[in-house]
Amino acid sequence: MASLKALKVRITSVKSTQKITKAMKMVAAAKLRRAQMAAEQGRPYAERLNDVMARLAAKVVVGPESPRLLAGSGKDQLHLIVVATSERGLAGAFNTNIVRAARKKADTLIAQGKTVRFYLIGKKGRAVIQRLFPGTIVHQVDQTHIKNVAFTDALEVARDLTTRFQNGEFDVAHLFYARFQSALVQAPTEQQIIPVSTPAAAPQASNVAAAAVEYEPDEEAILAELLPRNVAIQLFRAMLENAASEQGSRMTAMDNATRNAGDMINKLTIVYNRTRQAAITTELIEIIAGAEAL
Repeated sequence: MASLKALKVRITSVKSTQKITKAMKMVAAAKLRRAQMAAEQGRPYAERLNDVMARLAAKVVVGPESPRLLAGSGKDQLHLIVVATSERGLAGAFNTNIVRAARKKADTLIAQGKTVRFYLIGKKGRAVIQRLFPGTIVHQVDQTHIKNVAFTDALEVARDLTTRFQNGEFDVAHLFYARFQSALVQAPTEQQIIPVSTPAAAPQASNVAAAAVEYEPDEEAILAELLPRNVAIQLFRAMLENAASEQGSRMTAMDNATRNAGDMINKLTIVYNRTRQAAITTELIEIIAGAEAL
């Protein structure tokens, strides 16, 4: 059984940890509200722009003169998996869930005979990916200096990705991030960002409505202008969603840690009181036994 001094030191240590986790929970809660508002405000534009790209792409006959971000490289062999995680830990399963989803996609592609490379935004996924897929990380974006995500940050990453695509470094790019739903739920999300995804069931009101829409300039000219911006917008949205998801997950994790610390303090206090009472009882027995011996 631990001594009274050791138990007292441990109780003090757990109380100090509880103060830290409680403070981190409050900081995360304060940051969460602003990050959640930014993520929710960014969704309509990103979703609408992606929808417009899909509609335009569905109307274009892909040819040699089509924008490369639309037509692709003509191959489907080299896949780049863009994994967006956080720069800091203590955020529950936030980073783990994103990396797990990316790993499943990579395993599926490798099983199909594809070549997989990783492009990391944030450092928390690096250790796992480097261990499971050694030599496949082509670049890592350092975001430790970023306090609040701005569009310029996403634009810089988008330009790097499009340049690598134009240089033939990959054929398809998949983006993985966590979509914020609530402080308790952050859903890992996959999105193909290069080339633009053209689902067969692109939303159309009717054939008549689709035929009545005319574009000036033509669809290919519009796509050539908007496709690079769409990549940046989708990356910006992913960063905003990640920022809100990270704070929500951290707030929940720190709340659980604070509760667990409280439970541990209560248990240690009970053990401390029992040990102290046993020590006092032992001393009394020794005194009484000594008095009777006289």
